Amino acid sequence: MTVDVLAFGPHADDIEIGLGGTVARHAAEGLRVGLCDLTRAELSSNGTPEQRLVEAEAAARVLGAAWRENLGWPDGGIEATPSHIRSAVDVIRRARPRVIAIPYGADRHPDHVAASEVLRTAIFKAGLRRYESDAAAWRPEWVCAYFINDSTAPSFVVDVSAHYETKREALSCYRSQFESADQSGVATRLNAPTFRQLIESRDAQFGALAGVAFAEGFVVREPVVRSGLLK
Repeated sequence: MTVDVLAFGPHADDIEIGLGGTVARHAAEGLRVGLCDLTRAELSSNGTPEQRLVEAEAAARVLGAAWRENLGWPDGGIEATPSHIRSAVDVIRRARPRVIAIPYGADRHPDHVAASEVLRTAIFKAGLRRYESDAAAWRPEWVCAYFINDSTAPSFVVDVSAHYETKREALSCYRSQFESADQSGVATRLNAPTFRQLIESRDAQFGALAGVAFAEGFVVREPVVRSGLLK
């Protein structure tokens, strides 16, 4: 169960949108990456919760994740309840990650904003030895926030150029969300042809600013320490 990196996503496909390339890069480098979706996305306009679970598992295999699980929180009802916090604490304590990735706290989707706040509370409580759960207290080295919809100037970026095709393949696993709506579906922002373009243009912009083809951006609250001014 233990991993080097643990990434949380409010809905299946959020992790792939925000840091799919980073997950693929770390996995390719031999690090263990765990993925945890918070909801079954039962309010999605297209696809069923069962379809979303199958798609999420397929995407996890593409990315090379060590495992993926779903906490089953209510879609549209992510709140700082004791049960939500406890279930996230249990995952953190069992996984004992060095790094945790969570959604950036300013986003157009209310679930993404709520998830960021609830997870920060859970991460804090996971480090309290007197907070009772089924595993011992654990505090990661740091917490990084990734972008799903809205973004700002990142604290740092990760070069994912060599793994960007893997990110594309993982996103393509979510056929119920990103393919054009058929007679049984409805048109949404996600299945519009411009949505994948929006993701790639953001990653290309971060990459261009860093002098690479594609990069994914992250925000941390503490200063990033370097050994000196030399690059």
